[in-house]
Amino acid sequence: MDNETNPVRELALAIFAANGRLIAAGNALVAPLGLTSAWWQVLAALHYSPVPLPAASIARNMGLTRQAVQRIVDLLAERGMVEFQDNPHHRRAKLIVLTRSGGRALAAAEQAVAQLDADIAKRIGPKRLKDARATLEQMSAMVTQWLDHASASSAHDPDD
Repeated sequence: MDNETNPVRELALAIFAANGRLIAAGNALVAPLGLTSAWWQVLAALHYSPVPLPAASIARNMGLTRQAVQRIVDLLAERGMVEFQDNPHHRRAKLIVLTRSGGRALAAAEQAVAQLDADIAKRIGPKRLKDARATLEQMSAMVTQWLDHASASSAHDPDD
């Protein structure tokens, strides 16, 4: 199957392109607020989570490295947007909690992107957006499963 007739590859390339454009648009929209798209993503991950999370969980949820998320969290903490709490399940992996300042920053970011969101929703429609989300979640779950299997296989490889 070549790239021209491989719908999975075509979707992956479209995702890469959309991701790049979403990040660029996000950066443009939140820069006046003193934020970046990456900071906004972490603030949103904390806000929309039902429980406080450690950096590793945020990273897993967002498909990023723990180190990248930890750097962002440290910067957000310096600016008073998040704070750390003891984690009853792990002494060293502190829980990260959104502060009022972080909540205000997130609200401002979401307000800044609201018109773009509305334009996208109007043009594409809620049904197609819901279907796209379901497809991406299923694809993500399958890739995660593959990665977990590959990681487990390499951990048990006798040639290492």
